Amino acid sequence: MPNYRPPDTMTGTPAKVTLERGTVVHRVHSSRRDPAGFNPRPSHCLYGGGRFDGTSCDPYGYLYVGLSPAAAVCETLLRSLPFDPAGGPRLLPRVSVEGRRLSTLRLATDVTVVSLMSAQDLAAVHQDSWLVQTEAIDYAYTRDWAHWIRGHTDPWAQGFVWSSKREPGDRTVLLFGDRCPKGAVEAVEGDAVDFGTTDGEAWLNSVLQPYHARLAPTP
Repeated sequence: MPNYRPPDTMTGTPAKVTLERGTVVHRVHSSRRDPAGFNPRPSHCLYGGGRFDGTSCDPYGYLYVGLSPAAAVCETLLRSLPFDPAGGPRLLPRVSVEGRRLSTLRLATDVTVVSLMSAQDLAAVHQDSWLVQTEAIDYAYTRDWAHWIRGHTDPWAQGFVWSSKREPGDRTVLLFGDRCPKGAVEAVEGDAVDFGTTDGEAWLNSVLQPYHARLAPTP
């Protein structure tokens, strides 16, 4: 599937989903970054970057959130974290959470996104589950597909929603900074969890425990 290039035209009808004003979402991010701020830095077209980031080929700010704290934590921190063959918990390196926190955000306006939830939704954009399930080795291709879908849903699509790869029972959302109005996402004051604190570490371990994972012990 990575070697399948997007067609010249879109013959399907992308599914629309409206995330209503007041919807609460969650984000794991650097403590130095505005909790509700879109990432303005384009990823490289070929190397590094996330699944649907903007690039120099299609520059746009982007904001990834989960519809639950668990989805945000799993998508950000449990990527490719292997299970222990001996049966012990997966150990999350402490460097993964240094200077990071979880923030609770709220949509300040209705947002319309392309649904990539079902096989029918994906087929409508000429794709299958590869688009939302493949690992980072293929992200240059998924970014190219994201740009193609954006181009064929301009101007109405303000992002994507899909089933979280690491928590399939929940959803992940990407919002486009160039199509969301200013102030579309706002931070919920007082609900941030700083992973560098004792309480934050305990909270994080409580979220990781059902996924058979925990922070690695302090050296």
